[in-house]
Amino acid sequence: MLGQADGTSWMAAFAKSMMSTALLLAERNPAYEDVASKFWEHFIYIANSMNSLKDPSRSLWDAQDGFFYDHLISDKGEMIPIRARTMVGFVPLFGISAVSADSCHRYPAFERRRQWFVEHRPDLVESVGPMVKPGPNNTLILGLVRENQLRSMLKYMLDEKEFLSPYGIRSVSQIHREQPLILHLDGQEYRLDYEPGESQTYLFGGNSNWRGPIWMPVNFLILTSLRQLHIHYGDDFKVECPTSSGKLMNLNEVALEIARRLERIFLRDESGKRAVFGECELFQNNPDWHSLIPFHEYFHGDTGRGCGASHQTGWTGLVAQLLMNMEAAPIKHK
Repeated sequence: MLGQADGTSWMAAFAKSMMSTALLLAERNPAYEDVASKFWEHFIYIANSMNSLKDPSRSLWDAQDGFFYDHLISDKGEMIPIRARTMVGFVPLFGISAVSADSCHRYPAFERRRQWFVEHRPDLVESVGPMVKPGPNNTLILGLVRENQLRSMLKYMLDEKEFLSPYGIRSVSQIHREQPLILHLDGQEYRLDYEPGESQTYLFGGNSNWRGPIWMPVNFLILTSLRQLHIHYGDDFKVECPTSSGKLMNLNEVALEIARRLERIFLRDESGKRAVFGECELFQNNPDWHSLIPFHEYFHGDTGRGCGASHQTGWTGLVAQLLMNMEAAPIKHK
């Protein structure tokens, strides 16, 4: 059996979204406060199941490495971490929301039931401290990740030797280029290498690769989460970006730096080339083609070259939102 850090986190995000929707409906019909309470409790149970402080041996958080991993669960209940440093480890950040600590008072039935849960089930609530303890800006953070975990995760995410590419956040850490993950199960060998472009296997048709490239949708979710975390923690919460550079940034500045790198896929560089075109001379050098920018499915983790389908506007079009939201020093958008 597999304990999934990403699948479990998606279910938590679903419960949080249902809670938020119910509270919105409760502004017109107070009966929805009970629905919101139910999904708040579901979120707590899910968070505790994957990120428990009381029983770390059952948690998907690996204290040794400071990262979320999937775990194999044996017939005897033993949990064995699959030490693959991949985007899976960042999915617990997705769906985070910062809300005013006073906002719960608008929903008396929801607040009463929430407070009962906080007081009577501290064994569960301790796993999600930021949900019940206001931050410096008097906000609560609706999310799975505690502050010490966030710092550890960002250390990996912002390391140019691991996930941080000149063009965004890779789906697999570069360390697996030299240190592939190899598992032997039931007489079979399973291997994870860092593959920054096209897949080297025929899994999923050989054209869909989550083993190293940059994917716009998950990068966008990372940016959204970092901005919500900045609302909660404020300007005083800073991390090195890139890791080991000595340059400290708050979380909004980190989000802007990642956004700049994603934009670099499409914008002209100093020599006038666009990374998305790779080595295609027709698109790079012919003025009639140079501004016809495709929306590729994913992008090479080292060069930013477009890979896979070239008409994936459904999610790669999110780059337009990044370009519109830039708040840092001006960039020439060509």
